Amino acid sequence: MTQKSPKELGTEKISKLLMMYAIPAVIAMTASSLYNMVDRIFIGRIGSGAEGALALSGLAVTFPIMNLSAAFGAMVGVGGSTLISVKLGQRDYATAQNVLGNVVSLNILIGVVLGFFAILFIDPILLFFGASENTIGYARDYMFIILLGNVITHLYLGLNAVLRSAGHPNIAMSATITTVIVNSILDPLFIFTFNLGIRGAAWATIIAQFIALIFVLKILSNKNEVIHLRRGIYKLKKRIVKNMLTIGLSPFCMQLCACLVVILINKGLQKHGGDLSIAAYGIINGITFIFVMISLGITQGMQPIAGFNYGAQKFDRVTQVLRYSILYASIIMTCSFIVCEFFPHIPVMLFTEDPQLTSLATAGMKIIVLCNPLVGFYIVVGNFFQSIGMAKRSIFLSASRQLLFLVPLLLILPDIFGTNGVWISIAVSDGIAIIVAAVMLWNFYRHGAFKNAELNL
Repeated sequence: MTQKSPKELGTEKISKLLMMYAIPAVIAMTASSLYNMVDRIFIGRIGSGAEGALALSGLAVTFPIMNLSAAFGAMVGVGGSTLISVKLGQRDYATAQNVLGNVVSLNILIGVVLGFFAILFIDPILLFFGASENTIGYARDYMFIILLGNVITHLYLGLNAVLRSAGHPNIAMSATITTVIVNSILDPLFIFTFNLGIRGAAWATIIAQFIALIFVLKILSNKNEVIHLRRGIYKLKKRIVKNMLTIGLSPFCMQLCACLVVILINKGLQKHGGDLSIAAYGIINGITFIFVMISLGITQGMQPIAGFNYGAQKFDRVTQVLRYSILYASIIMTCSFIVCEFFPHIPVMLFTEDPQLTSLATAGMKIIVLCNPLVGFYIVVGNFFQSIGMAKRSIFLSASRQLLFLVPLLLILPDIFGTNGVWISIAVSDGIAIIVAAVMLWNFYRHGAFKNAELNL
């Protein structure tokens, strides 16, 4: 790409443009979900069926830590990439360049600090997150290695998001696919051939991300790019950091709330169902995550289009991309409902052959996906507000599902319905969040939509 703004974002037909940007992002996000799924499939087959189930439970216990790490990464990566889209739309290339440098600096700083403190208190953290004496060994072995590579993870995810915003969705997709391929090759090699067990899965993850990071850094070092890595852009600037973190607060809150929610889910499942119920949640999460990630891929394709046209004040095009995104995400999530509601045993069989664990996972998944046909709408609307820099709306929508709806339900329903109470809580909170998203979007357009939009990010 030469030294110019990706002008097609403001001129190309929206349906074609969304396909151009969304398809690579969907492929990348699908690959990313498969990346996580591959780990769980191989980990579930460590040793005997019972040992594999405990290893899966130990892996599920690490989810809150990974969500916390992802929260900080999303705050920088999503905030930075959204800001870059807006600045490119405004043709403010100098600021876009400095945003790139600040994304690098913040990711390194946060990655080091977070990784250090998490390693320092790893056992108390894991026990608090729901580990038992039977699963903490697996959780510790996996998480220690993941935390050692925390900076690599943060930089890779953050800079990959920047690539999409800078007009390179295909390259961003290629980087993600690279991690999946490398991870899929290394997983069985490290876990079984080298007999590293769950630690092998962790090493495979970090090495795959490191290789992808080198690939991304090489692309962003090209001086012919409109924004590229160079001297003088890495000093943190107050205004840029503030705007990045403000925009990124929405995904940060979403991931932070997800951390709290997973803790409550693990504790509820541990109390009412034990380690196998936590393992079942790990399987359900792995399966449903694929469809959510595809929907998020659609929103990632939407983000640079919405951000650019918002910055260029072409608001009719912003509305068009929103409509198409809602349609496509709704189709995807309806497919997830059909698969998980009517054929749940098929994907569950990929993870385990243990009959008790299979029964727990299939029963839970059929409850969790009840509102899925409309979840795509909720996902798109939340990311839409974030894409055009309306952080407060996006933050509220992100946090309300988790804090206002799901957390109270998780504190009440499991004591009434046992393990099923956990699954019911997730489905009910989805339903309420969908209604809230619909009301917010209706009010947004009812009151003039973009007339109060601020363009001074």
